[in-house]
Amino acid sequence: MSLDSLARMIITRTPLRISIGGGGTDLPSYYSRFGGFVIAAAINKHIYVGINETFSGGYFLKYSSLEHAVTIDEIRHALIREALRLHEVPAPIEVVSMADIPAGTGLGSSGAFTVGLLRAVHALKRKYVDPGIVAEEACKIEIETLLQPVGKQDQYIAAYGGLACFEFREDGEVSVSPLNISNSTLYDLEEHLLMFFTGYSRNASVVLDDQKVRSELGDAAMLDNLHFIKQLGLCIKLALEQGNTRRFGELMHEHWLHKKQRSPGTSNDGINRWYDIGRENGAIGGKLVGAGGGGFLLFYADDRDALRRAMAREGLREVRFAFDHEGSKLVARD
Repeated sequence: MSLDSLARMIITRTPLRISIGGGGTDLPSYYSRFGGFVIAAAINKHIYVGINETFSGGYFLKYSSLEHAVTIDEIRHALIREALRLHEVPAPIEVVSMADIPAGTGLGSSGAFTVGLLRAVHALKRKYVDPGIVAEEACKIEIETLLQPVGKQDQYIAAYGGLACFEFREDGEVSVSPLNISNSTLYDLEEHLLMFFTGYSRNASVVLDDQKVRSELGDAAMLDNLHFIKQLGLCIKLALEQGNTRRFGELMHEHWLHKKQRSPGTSNDGINRWYDIGRENGAIGGKLVGAGGGGFLLFYADDRDALRRAMAREGLREVRFAFDHEGSKLVARD
């Protein structure tokens, strides 16, 4: 791709996310009966999506694979296919994506990618679009069209950015509000939240599908677990808005203990061992980010240096981050 073609391309930048509290209650299988509550934070690790009108026929797609499809129906990448279909984007079009962190790591990459692509499509049509509209379109594609067993937090936090609270109502409506914390609490979180890569999360869909099926069947253990997680999310909100970050770390630990019980694929012996090592070396609490089985261990650490040394001895790479307060945005346009 030439520099000249990049100059003509619409490019969006969309943040990945970490879940702060209430994760799992954003799936329709739960919130459609009981309502859900999630606190999520966008981070400065991004997915970039470019879209460009070309002179050759068809749809040229460049992601981890290359595609050249004559029609939308022939596109193999399901998210791209359905986003272009939703807005009836005509050929010839080129779509390119890049990411700071690869997919399958538990940071909400599918939701972020879909939001970023939709944001680019709206820009291509020269339309202003509200973040809530983009988020809901992304949810419609993933949950309703492609029937993926996913929740709504990834799409919404990617669209809005910042540290936000989301209430998922029984009728599908989503209420968005900022997490009302002081600057000192914000800086404390950025300094004391440490994230380490454990390996790719290969069974997230299995874990989420298990949760979806059991929730729809009214499994008492699953529903009780999710009820507890939702209440814990509200407790986390209160602790953070009061500036009690140590209490937040303790609540993270409680969250992880209950999250592990939700589905058998959520954790494994290696992750459990690394988590225990983290707690023995400066971490107050933590959890696996994402559905489970791999991805990133996120700790709130009292002694950051001790935790970093311990994780380095285990061969786990730290990924440092700050919060992203902008959400999905247009960064280049012809």
